[in-house]
Amino acid sequence: MLKNLMRGLVPLALILSPLAAPSPALSAGVGVVLLPDALAELPEATEDPTGFRPAAFPHWNTGLDAADGCDTRSEVLLAEAVDAPGTGADCALTGGRWTSYYDGQSVTDPTTLRVDHLVPLAEAWESGASGWTQERRERFANDQGATATLVAVTARSQRAKGDRDPAEWVPSDAGQYCRYVGEWISTKLRWGLSVDKDEMEALKLFADGPCEETVVLRSTPRS
Repeated sequence: MLKNLMRGLVPLALILSPLAAPSPALSAGVGVVLLPDALAELPEATEDPTGFRPAAFPHWNTGLDAADGCDTRSEVLLAEAVDAPGTGADCALTGGRWTSYYDGQSVTDPTTLRVDHLVPLAEAWESGASGWTQERRERFANDQGATATLVAVTARSQRAKGDRDPAEWVPSDAGQYCRYVGEWISTKLRWGLSVDKDEMEALKLFADGPCEETVVLRSTPRS
């Protein structure tokens, strides 16, 4: 099924833009690499779902600023707002506007948004996080050090994605395929996670086709 989808995507190679290069303001620890080269750095391994539970990844914590009254979820919503919302007691958000890039929807009610782990918690567990400490899993689940890790999207698009990887799901907005695949690879590289065989084959279809010139950000989380 994915191969048939990719055949239809080949003409899009002429109109899909690569991810923008990082701002000079980004830390010196951030590098850039083309998507095929980034994919080549990912180790391939069999996934093991044994023992996964969402509670193994504590979230949402107090966020980047423990004094602002906003948890990680609220801070991501504030950071990604196209038009800034109002902020009330206990960081209650009102108004504002967001664009859910999974499906291209414009959203003006923050309660209808979900902050999604682009690489789902279950996927992270199966790809190596099962061997992490609880503290490292919490840092992954609340990671605002890279814009790809957490993303504000519609509840419907988050439900459609679930715990699936790019072999099974990509955004409904075809113009966002390369961004999504690039951010998936970037997040797995950032956290030292592996990919399974089907996932690797799916990512290669994008890397060898419409997304071969997509720029991937490569960074390392703080210890």
